[in-house]
Amino acid sequence: MTMRALHILPAYSAYIRTYALLQRSHWWSREELLAYQAEALSRLLDHAYENVPYYRRVFDERDLVPADIRTPGDLALLPILTREDLQENLADLKARNYPGSAFEYVTTGGSTGIPVGFYYERGASRAKEWAFMKTQWDRVGYRFTDRCVVLRGYIVGSARDDVYWKKALFGRWLVMSSHHMTEETLPAYIDRIRRFRPRFIQAYPSTAVVLARYMREHEIEAFPTVQAVLCGSENLYPWQRSLLAGAFGCRVFSWYGNSEQTVLAGECEESPHYHIFPEYGVIELIGRDGRPVERPGEAGEVVTTSLINPICPLIRYRTMDVAVLGEGPCSCGRNYPLLEKVEGRVQDFIVTKDRRLISMTAVNMHSGVFDNVAQFQFYQKVEGEVLMRIVRRPGYTEADTEQILSELEKKFEGGVDVAIRFVAKIPRTRRGKYQFLIQDLPPDRCGLLEQACGDESG
Repeated sequence: MTMRALHILPAYSAYIRTYALLQRSHWWSREELLAYQAEALSRLLDHAYENVPYYRRVFDERDLVPADIRTPGDLALLPILTREDLQENLADLKARNYPGSAFEYVTTGGSTGIPVGFYYERGASRAKEWAFMKTQWDRVGYRFTDRCVVLRGYIVGSARDDVYWKKALFGRWLVMSSHHMTEETLPAYIDRIRRFRPRFIQAYPSTAVVLARYMREHEIEAFPTVQAVLCGSENLYPWQRSLLAGAFGCRVFSWYGNSEQTVLAGECEESPHYHIFPEYGVIELIGRDGRPVERPGEAGEVVTTSLINPICPLIRYRTMDVAVLGEGPCSCGRNYPLLEKVEGRVQDFIVTKDRRLISMTAVNMHSGVFDNVAQFQFYQKVEGEVLMRIVRRPGYTEADTEQILSELEKKFEGGVDVAIRFVAKIPRTRRGKYQFLIQDLPPDRCGLLEQACGDESG
């Protein structure tokens, strides 16, 4: 047997086991799902206590043992794990019952201002993740043999040969560069997509929007073979969903997760609400008062416990994301808990003069007053003040500035003073994403978990 086969077999096995579980569990009753999650959590806590030095210390300092945590609600007995805690204690978060060769070091993009490093289990973590993603995409009819266009922050090709894409997965995926999408190159992108005849488009919302806006403004017909746009890795704002659905002539599906593999939730075939995978992890929503959110429609910061990555357990991990609790069950028949919507990162909120939090969803870029804006980005360093950077389109005039300021005054209800600065370009993050808000306030000035974290974090 070759070394390549030895590497592939464990991954394939992890995928098959996980996918088989999900084929059974996604139609389980609420009671069956809760029982599975409680058992998985119990195994994780026993493992963490026995094999992970950081958690042995956490339990001992609080005079606790894993048996004291009988239900997910009892997790509140343990402290919040912040990004700073993760970085400072990473060596002690590695499970001692795994060989060194099993650890794969991974980092996030640092979009919250704090790049994070952690570990996957080599040959298993990514395979499990793909099993969950495939199960999620099954809801919209995705098959392994389907052709997909991928617009997710990749750099492909160069201006020398005018080819900004490449094929992957035996020719089934057309991976397109998001860094070369301009007014001059987009006609070639559109022609190549049309000739490729994809069934799905996988995309960062902000990247797909570049293509969709061009198609709308130039009255270009939708791709007839595309059945759905699969959006993830960024928050999907309502104005983006509307624009993408209109330009591509199909349903837009979104999922919510993180690189740390602590949470995964996605829409179903019947509802835009996010269905939380309880097999993947435990989600807590914590309100600004530090207490659990219990009423549908109420927002809280997402705190998560991963059930799928025991090599580096993250228990009560502060994601710095904000979501709104949903009300179930869904008409699709699944008994998963629901999130009504994901508002985005804690630092996707603008802080007003009186410390109210205004989500970026309040800024409707689908409004006509932004028609002459090619790109925009907010920057906040002081509460109640923002700088709006704008890349103008050729038809932009002073009247556009006045309309934008008037629109934002209504959205912000007088709580934010806005200054506009015109720029030639707004750079992407190192992972190819557009960042609509650079929030330069400390996280504790714009977050929800002020009291929940307190002095207890690790």
